[in-house]
Amino acid sequence: MSQFFQIHPDNPQLRLVRRAVEMLRQGAVIAYPTDSSYALGCLIGDKQAMDRIRNIRQVDNSHNFTLVCRDLSEISTYAKLDNVAYRMLRKLAPGPYTFIFKATHEVPRRLQHPKRKTIGIRVPDNAVVHALLYELAEPIMSSTLILPGDELPMTEPHEMRERLQHDVDLVIDGGNCGFEATSVIDFQQDSPQVIRHGRGDVSLIE
Repeated sequence: MSQFFQIHPDNPQLRLVRRAVEMLRQGAVIAYPTDSSYALGCLIGDKQAMDRIRNIRQVDNSHNFTLVCRDLSEISTYAKLDNVAYRMLRKLAPGPYTFIFKATHEVPRRLQHPKRKTIGIRVPDNAVVHALLYELAEPIMSSTLILPGDELPMTEPHEMRERLQHDVDLVIDGGNCGFEATSVIDFQQDSPQVIRHGRGDVSLIE
């Protein structure tokens, strides 16, 4: 039976945040809110937890996970940024965007795209995520919480607990955060390319 924490969306309770982070460090898979939809998350490098997320989503080893980071300085540890990309991210992050970069050696190989050696990076604009990330002091490995057969991500935490009570260790109820996907911006080329239009405004790039 998964645990269920109600964490205030604007003023997260530190006691619950610390307990959630402790669970992550012990190998937990959690369901948590972001600024675009709920997501499944675990600790970087935790292969067993990553396999559990793949099993929940029923995806294969080619599924791309995203690193959810607390700020731009943390992004530079895991992604290869040039000055142009850094200036662009300062204008867009935090926000509902996924950025595709060449991965640094700090990213476990199994998290990288097998051919392009890339990684997806996010810096969500969400107080609950910020609290988790600052307490954890490293990114959360993440995948959108959309279940097999569903067309949209899950939005109701109580339904998550009911449907995933034997699959995740913790459901964090952080309020309604919508279900629209992030905009995806690829920074592999000389100029950034929008490869998916989602919640985030991409007029700065197009």
